[in-house]
Amino acid sequence: MSMQNVYIVKPGRMRRQHNTLRFEYEEGGHKYFPIEQTDSLFVMVPLELNTKLLEFLSQHKIPLHIFNYYGFYSGSFMPREKLVTGPVLVQQAVHSDSDEKRIIIAQEILKGASANLLKNVRQFVRDGLIKEDQPLIDELKNRQSEISETQTIEELMGIEGSMRRSYYKLVDGVIMQRSTEFVMNKRVKRPPNNKMNSLISFVNSLLYASVLNEIYHTHLNASISYLHEPQDRRYSLALDLSEVFKPLLSDRLIFRLVNLNMLSNNCFDEVENVCYLNDKGRKIVLTEYHKKLNTKIQHRILKRKVSYQRLIRLECYKLVKHLLGEKKYTSFKMWW
Repeated sequence: MSMQNVYIVKPGRMRRQHNTLRFEYEEGGHKYFPIEQTDSLFVMVPLELNTKLLEFLSQHKIPLHIFNYYGFYSGSFMPREKLVTGPVLVQQAVHSDSDEKRIIIAQEILKGASANLLKNVRQFVRDGLIKEDQPLIDELKNRQSEISETQTIEELMGIEGSMRRSYYKLVDGVIMQRSTEFVMNKRVKRPPNNKMNSLISFVNSLLYASVLNEIYHTHLNASISYLHEPQDRRYSLALDLSEVFKPLLSDRLIFRLVNLNMLSNNCFDEVENVCYLNDKGRKIVLTEYHKKLNTKIQHRILKRKVSYQRLIRLECYKLVKHLLGEKKYTSFKMWW
């Protein structure tokens, strides 16, 4: 039976009705979501619920992810972990606490992220959008080559930040060929100050929640990380693995939305130098994001088709095998 992520984009209330989630629209009408076919809930608007519903979600191991008024990730209701296992938890902590073990995993995460960034850049070159001799491309390659030589997490994070800045400059150059509406100029997160920054923040929030969702369905603990520092109030392992998949699931989606003129000015609201997607814009992005997650490719090792969402779960499994000493972790790198 196929599972689906459910996106709540209209205000209302949700209740349990027998073995089904019943969503009642504030404006009238209702809709049912069979619990057996629901993988997770993404709530983008005010939602009225009760503890009986949360208990129902917990029984069926369904996470609920909440986004704020501006469409950015606020937090999650995560059911009690169902796959807790002592050996994995112990090794996950040991590998995070050991500088020697941690740097190996962190380097590999960044190697995957950088390889996927450069894959996107090569696609820009093939499409004739940029020239291969651009200094920014050489800068990206040079920074990528430095990953294996790093000794500290701080060095790795410096490389990650530098590569992203160079990459965004390249993207700005590509965007400017079509429209100045989505030129970023500079990455600004809190709060985003223009359309592109708003779009990146929203899609990255969706990806973070999706990665967290996949981690939950494995033996991994989402709060123990390697590239990003483990911190209170956030699931830092989801930040780690999101870096690997941003070029595929965030960056390519954003470029598609902009390139095909799928978002117009009336998809955004701007107030006092803060820009965010409104309801209309979010619905468009969510529809395309859902399609992206469910896109399938022929896996070169499994020899069968898997969805992009499944690739995230497989990445978690690879990390578990590394922690248990079964197989060295090699991060996901686009091969097509």
